[in-house]
Amino acid sequence: MDKSQLTKAQRWELADYLAETRLEKINKKVKPVKPASNLYSNYIKRLIDIAVSIVVLIITLPVNAVIFAVTAVTLGKPIFFRQERIGKDGKPFTIIKFRNMNNKTDKNGDLLPPAQRVTKCGKFLRKTSLDELLNFWSILKGDMSLIGPRPLVPEYTHRYNKRHIKRLSVRPGLECPPRKLTNHVWTWQEQLENDVWYVEHVSFKTDCKMVVNLIRFMLDRKSANARATADRGPFMGYNNKGRAVSLNEIPDKLIDDFFSKKSSE
Repeated sequence: MDKSQLTKAQRWELADYLAETRLEKINKKVKPVKPASNLYSNYIKRLIDIAVSIVVLIITLPVNAVIFAVTAVTLGKPIFFRQERIGKDGKPFTIIKFRNMNNKTDKNGDLLPPAQRVTKCGKFLRKTSLDELLNFWSILKGDMSLIGPRPLVPEYTHRYNKRHIKRLSVRPGLECPPRKLTNHVWTWQEQLENDVWYVEHVSFKTDCKMVVNLIRFMLDRKSANARATADRGPFMGYNNKGRAVSLNEIPDKLIDDFFSKKSSE
């Protein structure tokens, strides 16, 4: 079966199968995670989030007004993209961004991959991270933080192993940048491991380094282009070696065998 022909429902069904058949075995082998707990992580970080988000929302008001107008002209209504994401301790919240993708679908009625739906303006917003400005409202409300693991969709939660689920021990952030510049689209394994590292090392020093890395990441052309054209596919679970994988990394034979068995039941 062609992976590109799978409907969203089929992809999620396959992911559920991987979780049911592999997670128990994988969880026996993963390294435990001990989230950092200190004065900064428990109190000071939140105070900084509030102060910075207020200032940024005021300063960027004209920029947001321009993005609003451009989005209205290029994409029309709705202006905003709203989606439920999972925050600290597994609590859901609604993330709001300016739309930067159209709603074109394939013959199955599913949305085309992001890379095929991003507008020219959307690519610019992604490269410059201007598409993240409205997230400062989520930071002010306490749903997010300046630095932290990016908030992901609810469907992924039950797919995490017991190590990666610890990424939910802290508030999600605008970004949890890599500690070294990359010129490729991050794999799910790289992202989730980086998130866990952050959870274990939250401190004022760590966040300062992360902010510097984020600026370097945004200004580096190769890294910015990789971010703007990212299309790695959804997080599906783990392979037999316990490595987090996307749909593109799942063997065709496994997919064919799974759906052949489903059709014969």
